[in-house]
Amino acid sequence: MRTLLANGPNLSQLGTRDPGVYGTATLADIERAVGDVVGDVDAFQSEYEGALVERLHAARSDGTSAVILNPGALTHYSYVLRDAVEMLDVPVVEVHLSQVHAREPFRHHSVISAVVTATISGVGPYGYHLAALAALQLAGEQQ
Repeated sequence: MRTLLANGPNLSQLGTRDPGVYGTATLADIERAVGDVVGDVDAFQSEYEGALVERLHAARSDGTSAVILNPGALTHYSYVLRDAVEMLDVPVVEVHLSQVHAREPFRHHSVISAVVTATISGVGPYGYHLAALAALQLAGEQQ
């Protein structure tokens, strides 16, 4: 099973960005942890909305079995990213490190959540582990 792990803007800064909110794990740590669960992980991170959209489009035909997606701040307003997710025929698990509903009001709404299979938030880097387990289960159910 091939899993796309897609991370949006500012997630490249994990490990040093506000550790009180996001923890001390780096994106490389998270990528390794997801790979330990799913085996074949294609890790992709971009600061650019268009690059994320292009990668999600590619996932429609490149053998991707599931997607784990942390859109970062794009979660709250990117309808173009939402539409790219909606086009996927594989399970998509949205993940957020922080408990978004306990933060600033603008973070309380996700335009992405309506088109994903599941959402996990508020458990720090462990959320990616849970997302990887969910991706395995959900992709297995789809076969």
